[in-house]
Amino acid sequence: MNFDRKDYANDELLHLYKGLLKPRLIEEKMLILLRQGKVSKWFSGIGQEAISVGSTLALHEDEYILPLHRNLGVFTGRHIPLDRLFAQWQGKTTGYTKGRDRSFHFGTNEHHIVGMISHLGPQLAVAGGIALADVLEKRHKVTVTYSGDGGASEGDFHEALNVAAVWQLPVIFIIENNGYGLSTPSREQFRFRYFIDKGPAYGMEAVQVDGNNVLEVYDTVKRLAEDLRQNPRPVLLEALTFRMRGHEEASGTKYVPQELFEEWAQKDPVVNYEKWLLDEGVLSETLRHQFREQIKAEIEEGLRVADAVPMPTPSLEEEVADMYRPFEPDTALQLETGNSQPATDKRFVDAISDGLRQSMERYPELVLMGQDIADYGGVFKVTEGFVAQFGKERVRNTPLCESAIVGAGLGLSIKGKKAMVEMQFADFVTCGFNQIVNNLAKSHYRWGQNADVVVRMPTGAGSAAGPFHSQSNEAWFTHTPGLKVVYPSNPVDAKGLLCAAFEDPNPVIYFEHKMLYRSISGPVPDGYYTTPIGKAALAREGDTLSIITYGMGVHWATQLAEELSLDADILDLRTLLPWDEEAVRRTVEKNGRVLILHEDTLTGGIGGEIAAWIAENCFTALDAPIQRVASLDTAIPFAPSLEKQFLPQQRLRTAVEKLLAY
Repeated sequence: MNFDRKDYANDELLHLYKGLLKPRLIEEKMLILLRQGKVSKWFSGIGQEAISVGSTLALHEDEYILPLHRNLGVFTGRHIPLDRLFAQWQGKTTGYTKGRDRSFHFGTNEHHIVGMISHLGPQLAVAGGIALADVLEKRHKVTVTYSGDGGASEGDFHEALNVAAVWQLPVIFIIENNGYGLSTPSREQFRFRYFIDKGPAYGMEAVQVDGNNVLEVYDTVKRLAEDLRQNPRPVLLEALTFRMRGHEEASGTKYVPQELFEEWAQKDPVVNYEKWLLDEGVLSETLRHQFREQIKAEIEEGLRVADAVPMPTPSLEEEVADMYRPFEPDTALQLETGNSQPATDKRFVDAISDGLRQSMERYPELVLMGQDIADYGGVFKVTEGFVAQFGKERVRNTPLCESAIVGAGLGLSIKGKKAMVEMQFADFVTCGFNQIVNNLAKSHYRWGQNADVVVRMPTGAGSAAGPFHSQSNEAWFTHTPGLKVVYPSNPVDAKGLLCAAFEDPNPVIYFEHKMLYRSISGPVPDGYYTTPIGKAALAREGDTLSIITYGMGVHWATQLAEELSLDADILDLRTLLPWDEEAVRRTVEKNGRVLILHEDTLTGGIGGEIAAWIAENCFTALDAPIQRVASLDTAIPFAPSLEKQFLPQQRLRTAVEKLLAY
């Protein structure tokens, strides 16, 4: 192994050595503790330390790094207190996730680190969002994120690199090519030889380094970072290395040929760098011993402190509360509290556009992202004219990369910005599903980082658009703690709930029914206002039965009530997570006969959840069995006659008559 010291002073070379030695000594100690049962799981980075250490020490300390399992050197390089790091691994409350997540699945803004989730690839998109925030704020910074060769097969890898290249984001994508994805060798994962072959295809520079040579990694990242700060663009950096232990300790290494261990043992990053420093006279045996003893003492002290911390005592209130960032809405902005103002008749779609525009004016940190939303104005023209007012930096056309764009939204949140992601159709959210339910929804619970992201979802059937442009998929998200889900039925709520979604620092999934866009209108206040999230509203009042619904269901129920002259409460939920339990209780106790209506399919829909809650909490108030009316448990068909049969509207009358006759 050849080391080129260039113009680096002895102190800098020794700083690298101490940075390299620390994670190795910690690992050796952790492997002992693992065998003793004091650590439950361990992902070893032995043999790969030079990558994380060299890259971390080459950056400014306020530049973000997004590491993976084998990047202990990132955490030690950013001077995370060892007692907190050890407490994290033990599941103690003084760790960074309060015992809620393990190993390196955490972030800390204090140290400018964003930890991984187990799905690996989503990290890369979040890095892009962090870099985008720096570009928008004209900060000359770079972001570094890591991927293994296995994780680079995920779609998130492609999406993140593509978006970073299109937007020229200053991200260094470091690919740790260690030859295996768990037990699967590279030849069974991809057909190319090196990852640097991929760079030109994305329109980005690609560089390869010896990942076991800490000085080469350090010098390369330092040079690239200095350049990217002045000339923002992404770079793919491939680090060739080898994993000397199992993917995690329980998996072993029997699948790896012994000769590979023998070959790579000769390339040990710590041993080789230490030997070179000794040969060069930069490091003495005395100093070598001194460094080791200092680090070992720091490890023992960190363990002593962490061991003294008790395991978490469960607190029901704290667990539930920490799913969301605490937030008190400004009640002065809410119409419900007397915020009256002049109003103009607006269509549903115009009310949404109005709320979006006024939110952009109110929050200069808000960035809009979505396919065709810029000059074209979006397929439904909600953002038409926005580029002229706000510019293309804040109103951003995106590639067809739903996962990367949602991940970028979280990255923007980490840097204090707000983000809106428009799904062209709610059906397409499946391509960004993981980022929403595992990253946005869980980040505050896991490490206190809120996701200030609104995902707009044009939803619903009625236009004979078939199975992939008509789905009602709100139940996918009402089952996910950490999200808020809203679904307006009228123009005034459409604007107010959207403004409230941007005011709220938590992730909000905002459903807007496509068939309401241009079919209904009503007086909408001209100024900025909010509609409270989590509060239902009575769309119609009556004393015979209660229909609990939302979205298009409000209009179906209202139409039937008028046709039959029904004396019925029609409760518009407006928010599906958290839904308004007290409003449901009031109408149930008032009328005793309840029908729950939604456009979503019957099985697993939110109607079943509400029905169960009523049965558990309001059973004595019921005068008849709870009725549910929903769409068929099939995919949505294309032909208008089949779609009509699929939707619940024609079954609603029969259900109401049955309920009244009970």
